[in-house]
Amino acid sequence: MHNVSLTKLGYNPSKFVAMMPEAMPELASVTSLASSALKQEELFPIREVSRLTGVNPVTLRAWERRYGLIQPTRTDSGHRLYSQADIDAVRSILAWIERGVAVSKVGSILAKSASSRSVATPAYNEVSSDDWSQWQGQVRSALQNFDEPRLERVYGQIFSCYPLPVVFQDIFMPVWQELLLRQDEVGLRGEWLMLDGFLRGRCWQRLQLGRDDSRERVLLVALPGHCRELELLVAALLLGNQDVDVSVMGPGVPMTDLALVCERMQPQALVVFSNQPPGEEFPRQLARLALGLECPLLLAGDSADLAEESLAGSPIACLGNEGRLMQRRMQQFLAGHLDT
Repeated sequence: MHNVSLTKLGYNPSKFVAMMPEAMPELASVTSLASSALKQEELFPIREVSRLTGVNPVTLRAWERRYGLIQPTRTDSGHRLYSQADIDAVRSILAWIERGVAVSKVGSILAKSASSRSVATPAYNEVSSDDWSQWQGQVRSALQNFDEPRLERVYGQIFSCYPLPVVFQDIFMPVWQELLLRQDEVGLRGEWLMLDGFLRGRCWQRLQLGRDDSRERVLLVALPGHCRELELLVAALLLGNQDVDVSVMGPGVPMTDLALVCERMQPQALVVFSNQPPGEEFPRQLARLALGLECPLLLAGDSADLAEESLAGSPIACLGNEGRLMQRRMQQFLAGHLDT
């Protein structure tokens, strides 16, 4: 991971405050649906957005004027009002800056991510996002009290309500990412470590219990410094299905060793996972790796969206970073129906 100072860009970790949970809405109720719709339309003044994200108002206005990264609505008197989607965008911008991406380049990355999400068919419509934020509130409450039994119960309840992509991509990983960005605050590194360790353990457990040697095997690896272990494990869960068994090799495998590893394991495909912005040499490195493999090479993670144009025409398939889309593209590729 890149060590980037966000303070210069107006990010103050001490002011990064998580949104507090709201009361759970009644299920299958007309009143609940109307309430959810109103909450989705709730707008926040710039001072509240600054409190929630830790980004000062001057920086928020600069991101709007110079780069068009966020587009708040305006009152008749000209005051800015931000939606929850705007707040989520601010947090995404912070995450990309933390990875070392220049703020001037974040806009194109967010646009590609939005395009990928629109291609994937969501399992639930947007009304459910209000429920997700409230589940996140319960997760935060358990972490704030360092109450692992309660975290375990909430985890089980969430899995009983939603499919795996929603559980991780829409509920747990956003909380994990927020805490990752706030580790400099007193006590919050402990919360992040608790959640990270808890989720890594549950991911490994699910991967082991779901193993079936009769299925096709795909090897998933991450290059040194390209992601954290939990991100890799979640990707493995999202890629696996009833026809494909995903084997994970922890982060840090040198690219020079991968041809030998694949020669001995004989996977149906090698998937390289990366959440880092690809450098100029990255496409050429992948191309050289592909030449030494006897199996197909695929790229997943945020790098897959960012490197897609530079890899066009190569034998390397880009799977993207959205769970349902990654799984569908890999199935299509293994069946011979997806062009690289």
